[in-house]
Amino acid sequence: MVGWLAGTLIALSLVAAVWFLVLSARDKPIQAVHLVAMAVLEAGLLIQVITAAVLLAGGHDPQEKGTFIGYLAGSLVVLPVGAFLGVGERSKWGSVAAGVACLTVPVVILRMQDLWSGTGV
Repeated sequence: MVGWLAGTLIALSLVAAVWFLVLSARDKPIQAVHLVAMAVLEAGLLIQVITAAVLLAGGHDPQEKGTFIGYLAGSLVVLPVGAFLGVGERSKWGSVAAGVACLTVPVVILRMQDLWSGTGV
């Protein structure tokens, strides 16, 4: 995995999570601008998945390869589900759902980095 890309995605997802949680504290639903932010984050995750797939095809063999691939696939699902729940629930709880989805992204990325570097358990 590319370290700077993973770090950037972690930082962006944490900023988005705080943004959504502040939005929920203000009792506001998510708007189109929030969905655009999630789409940009999802595009970054897609770049990460493509990069990891190329490196896997090139012969890199992370510890627990199946688990790593599962995390890769899961990383692409988390944000769309959070966005769907956020749009479907027009109260502050929709913002909470989107915020939790954004908080999940760094956890998944850190776990993938552990598996990639061989330190995962």
